[in-house]
Amino acid sequence: MTAPSPLHGILAMVASAGLLTLNDAVSKHLAQSYPIGQVICLRQLAAFLFILPYALATSGLYSLRPVYRGGQFLRALLFAAGAVLVLWSLMLLPLSFVLAILFATPFFVAIISAPMLGERVSAHQWGAIAAGFVGVLLIVRPGGGFGWIVLLPLGAALINAVRDTFTRRLTRTDRSIAILFWSGVMIMAAGLATVPWGWQPVDVRGAVWYLAAGAFNASAHFMMIEAFRMGHAAVISPFHYTGLLWAILIGYLVWGEVPDAWMLTGAAVVVASGIYMIRRGVPGR
Repeated sequence: MTAPSPLHGILAMVASAGLLTLNDAVSKHLAQSYPIGQVICLRQLAAFLFILPYALATSGLYSLRPVYRGGQFLRALLFAAGAVLVLWSLMLLPLSFVLAILFATPFFVAIISAPMLGERVSAHQWGAIAAGFVGVLLIVRPGGGFGWIVLLPLGAALINAVRDTFTRRLTRTDRSIAILFWSGVMIMAAGLATVPWGWQPVDVRGAVWYLAAGAFNASAHFMMIEAFRMGHAAVISPFHYTGLLWAILIGYLVWGEVPDAWMLTGAAVVVASGIYMIRRGVPGR
């Protein structure tokens, strides 16, 4: 076998971005037929069908034990809230539009990490943050047609940023697989709580779509882990933004969504600013 190369890592990250976008696309499709709570619950259940066997085979059940239980609970709540807002956004907005705004998460992380973690934000990073927000404004264009709905993906980006920043504190005490597992448990619990508001029966076709979402989600995270194993983060991370290209392609082929020039320009500014942030040491979404 040949040794891993940066090219292998780049290809793995591109594949991961595509799989995550497919997961979002399938979720958008499911949300057109099933309530949000049902989608997030059954989608996570399907993901566990792939994640748990892998965890058992590699590190065992002991690795799932929480150490900082309060932190796990808080992170799981943030994870669940972000998932609901993302799915709600996908129900009402184009796939590429939602993904472009979610790419603003690193800018919120940079702002929040200063008071939460005591990390210093350099002048270069503040410049990238300012440019990123200009890009977001170009995408959402206040008064440009979507109205208050644009607050959904923006809120998701902010909540995800708080989640990611807090996760960096939580990793000091808990294993990554444990964090992923307990956040998934919270997602399922939150979804199950919506049963009284009316779930829809799942037919064979719906079950296949749920399994597909779980497979895409689990495979995407596995490919992302492998990508960082095979190359330096500063080289690999920017290719996560290829997810926007996947989103534009899938949105056009499946829903006939055609992004306008404003959205493409804003997305380009957000991606360029995000890559610059990564080069300066701030991790991407």
